[in-house]
Amino acid sequence: MLDYVTIGANDLIRSGQFYTAILVPLGYERNQTAEGIEFTLRHASGPVSGAVYVKRPFDGQKATAGNGSMNAFRAATQAMVRDLHAAGLEAGGSDEGGPGFRAEYSDHFYVGYLRDPVGNKIAIFCSNPAEGRRDGGSSSRGAG
Repeated sequence: MLDYVTIGANDLIRSGQFYTAILVPLGYERNQTAEGIEFTLRHASGPVSGAVYVKRPFDGQKATAGNGSMNAFRAATQAMVRDLHAAGLEAGGSDEGGPGFRAEYSDHFYVGYLRDPVGNKIAIFCSNPAEGRRDGGSSSRGAG
């Protein structure tokens, strides 16, 4: 089970704005620490797995994007994918592929891709069958 992800940042303010824009609407709480910014999911019983830490690299070198690395965050609806993709762009990210279905993935996998201020690739996706499918079939909300 994945417990946490650490994402390197060169400009904590800029990266913090980007990750706040896409993670807080997904239910993460933001906390500034001496080392950087932590985003945690909480339930009534306390913190749960899935924390995201945004900080300067431990080795003191410049943060760079990992080739072939990507972090993906699940959204409840296709509308939320669109909203978070737009929020990420507005908060300093860049477009790596607008929200929509992809022929390479399952009929219900609706995804938008971003790059954070460092260049890390981020996916925001919804795979809820009730939200619609690539061919537009059997959905009360359409394919978006």
